[in-house]
Amino acid sequence: MFVLPPPPRYPSQAAYNAAVAAGQAAPMIETNNILSHPTGPEFQLVVGEGTYVLKEDLHLATPPPHPSEAPIINPNPLATTPQPATAGTKVSLLSFSSKSSAPLLYRVDTNRSNGGYTSIQEHPNEGRNSGDVPGSSDGGGTSITGSAKPAMSIGSAPAFGEGNSSLLSAGGKDAGKRRKPKNNIAKSNSSFISRCIVNESLTKRLQDRPSDGYFAFANINRAFQWLDLSSPQKADHLTKILFTKGHCLCHDINQVTKSPQHIDLIMGFSTGEIIWFEPISQKYTRLNKNGIINSTPVSEIRWIPGSENLFLTAHMDGSLVVYDKEKDDAVFLPEKNGSQTNGNSDSDGSLDISAKLHIDKSVHSANQKTNPVSFWKLSNQRINAFSFSPDNRHIAVVSEDGTLRIIDYLKEELLDLYTSYYGGFICVCWSPDGKYVLTGGQDDLVSIWSVSERVIVARCQGHHSWVTAVAFDPWRCDDRNYRFGSVGEDCRLLLWDFSVGMLRRPKASSARQRGSISSRFTNTLQRAETQNTTTSRLRSDSSLSADDDTEHTIEHPVEPRATTAMLPPVLSKAIEVDPLCWLEFTEESIITSCKTGHIRTWDRPKDAANVSN
Repeated sequence: MFVLPPPPRYPSQAAYNAAVAAGQAAPMIETNNILSHPTGPEFQLVVGEGTYVLKEDLHLATPPPHPSEAPIINPNPLATTPQPATAGTKVSLLSFSSKSSAPLLYRVDTNRSNGGYTSIQEHPNEGRNSGDVPGSSDGGGTSITGSAKPAMSIGSAPAFGEGNSSLLSAGGKDAGKRRKPKNNIAKSNSSFISRCIVNESLTKRLQDRPSDGYFAFANINRAFQWLDLSSPQKADHLTKILFTKGHCLCHDINQVTKSPQHIDLIMGFSTGEIIWFEPISQKYTRLNKNGIINSTPVSEIRWIPGSENLFLTAHMDGSLVVYDKEKDDAVFLPEKNGSQTNGNSDSDGSLDISAKLHIDKSVHSANQKTNPVSFWKLSNQRINAFSFSPDNRHIAVVSEDGTLRIIDYLKEELLDLYTSYYGGFICVCWSPDGKYVLTGGQDDLVSIWSVSERVIVARCQGHHSWVTAVAFDPWRCDDRNYRFGSVGEDCRLLLWDFSVGMLRRPKASSARQRGSISSRFTNTLQRAETQNTTTSRLRSDSSLSADDDTEHTIEHPVEPRATTAMLPPVLSKAIEVDPLCWLEFTEESIITSCKTGHIRTWDRPKDAANVSN
């Protein structure tokens, strides 16, 4: 039986550049994805609960450079000049099955102390059922997009911009109807899109696939692929888009509007442009076209929780911008009545470098006919990542300047600012119960921050290079014990077990005033309960008076390593030959990706899977 050889791999970037420099015709070979199943002890992760085994390695084909791209003839690894923005392979997972949802650890009961820790509760409507929220009817109400507001599964945090009548849609006959983008991407004549390759059997594969499988959307260089991980032909893309002038750096799926007939996907590019894409109908719309609002690359993009239309982007000039997928763009000029938190503006209106949160346009502005919906300036250095809290009202933002900001984005208010031990922060995430924030960065450390205590809890040492992604494993977390993972440019995957009871507050820091639990996060009863807990629960200094309790600073100094608990990993293993850049936990597996397009799926231990069921 004759077996076809594997698809040819195009020459490396160096070979391509050399051919261009020599005036030769560079080959433009479009290759296919490769699915392999490596075996052996080097493809196993041995942890206390069992052995994770590599199920498959899906290698995405890196497209050859577009002829319009200027080749980098002799790149200097020590150059300090800004390089073109690029990113490794990031993956957005989508499942229509409720079984794939992570366990819900966030609690909305504000009278429960959780052993001294409390959930972030602030809005008077939080903790009620959706039908009890003023202004709602039949458990719904009207969101700022003019369509039915879905019931929030983790509380009743208000919608972003709630109360601003300028954000309400006109409604009419299209109210409540799921809208799609305007343009057909397969027939696009846009100079921004080079080519769109749609699988010939796309309709049949969508009809025949199981309902509990995962879709994956992944970027690799100037290509973007839609894959079906539940299919035996998962190496064959459902849709592949090639772009001309930009690289896709980040993307996200709207969990509110998803259905087997409709998927809202947003992509952020190195040119600053944004594409709203509906893959089933193959329709798309370009936003921030030609960088009309912000011309700097998009480093992170996320749908605002509970919103059908609004999404938040982080640009590399240090700004956070909220867009509406259905609004037109207009040249943005900062509003004169913009406010600021802990910052000063120069006489010409430009941002002072000491500013921590400058509001150039508020979500409560009356001018909401065009994008942006809101525009916040955080610093003059790039924002690397942000993450929404489980209570749907806070974001944690990390920047190249080495700061972690906790922001109440509903109130547009900076709450806390922490500083890294060294260098910039690269990644951030919240614990499933909203009590802790993880950060990783250029200091090769993973840091654990207690949001309610407003203090660093522990530093996690084990990486040998920059930490590029952190994530909690919700299936191995409870009220007091947490499992999380991290990956880095050292090509290593690390797993960590963290328990509040296993840490002790260092003696050297007990006499130092760190600021007690902020009244923003707890009520009087909870503070009293917290002060009666043991020191092993990392409580604040109970000797502080009631007056000191309300006096706090937003900026928190760096804690010395000698006074901060260190946490070792329970697993540390090099799983790739290229730097890792993404990590995600599902009920069945751990999924990682690297900068050269390898997406690896590690099956959980069989015994552990049986226990979880």
